[in-house]
Amino acid sequence: MAAKYNLTLRIASHLNRHLVFLLLEFLYERELYAEGDILKAKIELLNHTNMVHYAMDIHKSLYRSDDVPQDMVESRAEVVGRLKSLEDGAAPLVTFLQNPNAVQELRAEKQYNLQMLNDLFQIGPEHIEALYQYAKFQFECDNYSRAVDYLYQYRALCTNSERSLSTLWGKLAAEILMQNWDIALEELNRLKEIIDSKNFSSPMNQVQRQVSERHSNQCSPSFTLLGDCIHLLRYYDFDGAQKKMRECEEVILNDPFLGKRVEEGNFSSVPQRDEFLENARLFIFETYCRIHQRIDVGVLAEKLNLSYEEAERWIVNLIRTSKLEAKIDSETRTIIMEPNHTNVYEQLVDHIKAFSLCTYKLVNQLSEHAQWQTAR
Repeated sequence: MAAKYNLTLRIASHLNRHLVFLLLEFLYERELYAEGDILKAKIELLNHTNMVHYAMDIHKSLYRSDDVPQDMVESRAEVVGRLKSLEDGAAPLVTFLQNPNAVQELRAEKQYNLQMLNDLFQIGPEHIEALYQYAKFQFECDNYSRAVDYLYQYRALCTNSERSLSTLWGKLAAEILMQNWDIALEELNRLKEIIDSKNFSSPMNQVQRQVSERHSNQCSPSFTLLGDCIHLLRYYDFDGAQKKMRECEEVILNDPFLGKRVEEGNFSSVPQRDEFLENARLFIFETYCRIHQRIDVGVLAEKLNLSYEEAERWIVNLIRTSKLEAKIDSETRTIIMEPNHTNVYEQLVDHIKAFSLCTYKLVNQLSEHAQWQTAR
């Protein structure tokens, strides 16, 4: 079932190959597909990158042999040679940036920095461009940490707004690949602010940037399932909602981002899964309480996918934290709700009134628009 909701194939065409490799790594760890198929997919993906060393290692693992194709050996030599050439080109600027005393000469004004670098250290535009190319190649060789450092330093000197924006995209991708989620979120928000406020050379360019932003912030299929769950609850299909909640849990556990595990000593947890289930159970419980004044704890436990003891502890905690106005009858093993909830039929009437008002406003707007079209 998890493979059914896997989004890798759908979003892969919109992602950098390095990001796709991250997804394949997750699929490999979770054993959602045959091992051989995943390894072949990795090799095919890496054949179009500078991560030749990874491709060679995977080839050895897949075919149980230390022999690798000659084209891989040649590609590896080309990558090493290209990396050395770019390193030499960026060396003057890299050496300067590694000198704390020299870096103190830099100021907030980029034009001043460019002139100062040229006059005092003989570092010109060609060296700054070389730093960008060197950082980009480091990224392509999966040296993400170095790429982030060099991209950050390059952006401090870059005067080209389009290139500066491209640098931010590269830094975002590198932070995601290193799974530095907090920093990646900061970079994503910074990009969003720039995209929303920037005057692009053409409307199409802005649309393309916004599309890229949305693809960098893909939604999980668990949210689609959650929508189904809410729809079912609206018609009081608690068994259907319970089934969807189980599906959501499995999808989250097999999602490379939402399913991230946190290890603390001997304890392992999935924070996003736990938060989702807590809120989903609370939503189901609140909906159930609206139509029942007395609730059997055993029946409720079944609806929430909990054991009887877990359900009882969960309800007691809700009462203690004032999230639930009720009491537990230990003799009958039932929850007795306090009679202060809005009647479900009153809620329905309120919704109908609100819907009627919206319909009235919409009809008026359409009528006015039709009259305006006629007048033209």
